[in-house]
Amino acid sequence: MVSGPNLNETSIVSGGYGGSGDGLIPTGSGRHPSHNTTPAGPGDEVARGIAGEKFDIVKKWGINTYKCTKQLLSERFGRGSRTVDLELELQIELLRETKRKYESVLQLGRALTAHLYSLLQTQHALGDAFADLSQKSPELQEEFGYNAETQKLLCKNGETLLGAVNFFVSSINTLVTKTMEDTLMTVKQYEAARLEYDAYRTDLEELSLGPRDAGMRGRLESAQATFQAHRDKYEKLRGDVAIKLKFLEENKIKVMHKQLLLFHNAVSAYFAGNQKQLEQTLQQFNIKLRPPGAEKPSWLEEQ
Repeated sequence: MVSGPNLNETSIVSGGYGGSGDGLIPTGSGRHPSHNTTPAGPGDEVARGIAGEKFDIVKKWGINTYKCTKQLLSERFGRGSRTVDLELELQIELLRETKRKYESVLQLGRALTAHLYSLLQTQHALGDAFADLSQKSPELQEEFGYNAETQKLLCKNGETLLGAVNFFVSSINTLVTKTMEDTLMTVKQYEAARLEYDAYRTDLEELSLGPRDAGMRGRLESAQATFQAHRDKYEKLRGDVAIKLKFLEENKIKVMHKQLLLFHNAVSAYFAGNQKQLEQTLQQFNIKLRPPGAEKPSWLEEQ
């Protein structure tokens, strides 16, 4: 274990005193060495106190890091025991797998949004070209005219579908990057607490096997208190994770029920050419499109 400097040893800096035998002999140039009689001010006391606190923090961090690293290596090489909550760890692994799958859906949803936007741009340009040719080709005016109207209608329905898909993607993004990620952050804290708990449990077990002299009893009591503190932290975080996992599952079901219904209704209405149902779908989920004439691109900017 890496330890801090031994505060019981005295370090002598050369230049102030000279050593001879076991005594300390002043080595000033005059017979009467000058002494700094200025008393330490309150600022010096505060500075020393802050320095001491920082040293203690670094020392505790070093000891904790050493114990946790030792425990981690012992677990990986199969030499140390590990506390396992099978049910909770199964739920955590299921959450991580679910997050990976939802991230895939999110990526595909964004790709669909990009493709729909490109399709709308093409249909809009094609409609304008048909409308222009309708004016300049009297012999094909009717044919160009109804094709231009068809493209305009497709653009309108496409913008409505794009609004629904964008809302779907935005909701999935919130679920994955905020709700699930928040729960996984608590999981990381729990896993770190579990490692500390096992590290100090192992330390306590090793001390318990040693001789029971007066000095060892003091170290054993100190180790017991430290172990209990880490055990309380571990138990608290384990409870926090269990609660968050439960609420996350309930929230996920609620959000996805709404978003999958929206996605299904919007896509079905679009490919059926049912403009009225498309508009009703957006009204049902309180989705507002950008006003006509808004600059493009529109929906991609909100990703």
